[in-house]
Amino acid sequence: MFANIATRYDLLNHLLSGNVDKRWRRLVAKTLYATLPTLPHGEVRILDVACGTGDLSLTLCEGGEARIFGVDFCRPMLEIAASKAATRGSRVPFIEGDALELPFVDGSFDAATIAFGLRNLTSVETGFKELLRVLKPGGRVAVLEFSKPTIPVLRSLFRIYFTRVLPFFGGLISGSKSAYQYLPDSVSRFPDQRELAAIMKQAGFEAITFQNLSGGIAALHLGTRPQ
Repeated sequence: MFANIATRYDLLNHLLSGNVDKRWRRLVAKTLYATLPTLPHGEVRILDVACGTGDLSLTLCEGGEARIFGVDFCRPMLEIAASKAATRGSRVPFIEGDALELPFVDGSFDAATIAFGLRNLTSVETGFKELLRVLKPGGRVAVLEFSKPTIPVLRSLFRIYFTRVLPFFGGLISGSKSAYQYLPDSVSRFPDQRELAAIMKQAGFEAITFQNLSGGIAALHLGTRPQ
């Protein structure tokens, strides 16, 4: 499914979100960097899981001094990510791999991110355990994901847009109606803000916080691997 929509994926993300997705990613980078130690260039290592076409990986690369690694299981999306990195002159290695069995040894990274990919995993719990495993003690995780709007009127409007407008235009432009029907279906089944924070705690993270974005349409969760 993701391979089939790879060439239109960026266009649709930006178009259907009114470019708000770019602002959310910049916020992830700014917030995450503010929590990381100040070390010489390249000594902080950040893993971007389910990186897709590389938007967050490149935002992280351009937003600070860390060494960024992207991993995803969809080769056509990784090829687009690598092309974008080359065009921008960004040295980000993009690696084909499974978020539920990351190809890295324990304690490899100072931080890890996953943006709009967690709900696509067959097991959110296993995904969190893998993120925890590859983090160094004290390492930080940042999760950007669609969530549940907190304002009733916005919740109703969001539901209409997500279940009717987005599947129609997404399917029309991408040529894959099923992919953009899957999106609202996966969001509707995904835990809300507090439920996701509880799952993170059960997986072993501590110091968990979350911030609602655009009235709760999305949320940014942060957590720490215990020392």
